[in-house]
Amino acid sequence: MNTIMVVEDSVTQREMISNLLRESGLKVAVARDGVEALEQVQQISPDLVVLDIVMPRMNGYELCRRLKSDPKTQKIAIVMCSSKGEEFDRYWGMKQGADAYIAKPFQPTELVGTVKQLLRG
Repeated sequence: MNTIMVVEDSVTQREMISNLLRESGLKVAVARDGVEALEQVQQISPDLVVLDIVMPRMNGYELCRRLKSDPKTQKIAIVMCSSKGEEFDRYWGMKQGADAYIAKPFQPTELVGTVKQLLRG
């Protein structure tokens, strides 16, 4: 079973995204920010990370860069999921190494579909 890590500082968003992924048959781990996520990634080694951008301590762009620059974690797929929905935000997210970018609010099928597509490779 694939493991997805949801990195989101909003409790509501974190719960909603986690439940959505669990309901579609995936194992989910959560982190409240980038620092917590970096600590957990080493132990959990998720297959994919769903990542918010605006978070305390370490933002999503920084976490994405760190994961993609480390040989141990660079193969983890990253889906940025943010309320920053402008074209520039999408461009910048992909430039940091994200594999996909979804703007909030999103359709549940869009998130689940994107995650499953990336897991299939």
